[in-house]
Amino acid sequence: MKIVSINIAKPAEITHAGRTVETGIFKMPVSGSVSITKSGLAGDHIIDKSVHGGEDQAVYLYSQEDNDWWASKLARPIEPGTFGENLTLSSFSTDTLKIGDRLKVNDVVLEISAPRTPCFKLAQKMGNPKFVKIFAEAVKPGAYARVIKEGKAQVGDEVIIEKTTQDYSRIHEVFTEWHSAKKSTEVLKKALSSPLSNHHRKVIQEWVTDN
Repeated sequence: MKIVSINIAKPAEITHAGRTVETGIFKMPVSGSVSITKSGLAGDHIIDKSVHGGEDQAVYLYSQEDNDWWASKLARPIEPGTFGENLTLSSFSTDTLKIGDRLKVNDVVLEISAPRTPCFKLAQKMGNPKFVKIFAEAVKPGAYARVIKEGKAQVGDEVIIEKTTQDYSRIHEVFTEWHSAKKSTEVLKKALSSPLSNHHRKVIQEWVTDN
């Protein structure tokens, strides 16, 4: 597994429902060594940190192979950073990825904390108001990670995965349940027993309480 691209964004404005909102979804590749801190990548801008950032969701990871899959499905090029990811990785699969798995890049240690759960800003960027549903149905969410140990990384760096030995939820389980109309209390409680991001934990806890 290697870093294919490192992507950051400056604040940009989009129009939604008749109002102008800021977003940091327009990530662009950068060169050279980039610092990865507890709050994310140096130079990156995340506007709404309660949903897409914060220390529990400091870095967003996506697979180059999934980008290639989308390019085939959408019949158009999908460049690194298209889905708002900070790190585009080769040979990175979320199929068996668990909350609590760790990735090591040089001195950097990342811990998987949640699947990416998209909002209207992704649909805006992709130019399709139905894209949130399309993204959910594809079950190729990528993953958020918290930064356990800070450091620097650059394109081409090797990424080593360290699997958790705990029976934590898989990324796909949480992502699928998040978008399910009929929630499974068993699946939700397993997610809550995992080192889940605060945003996802808060929402899932509300679902469990309501049930």
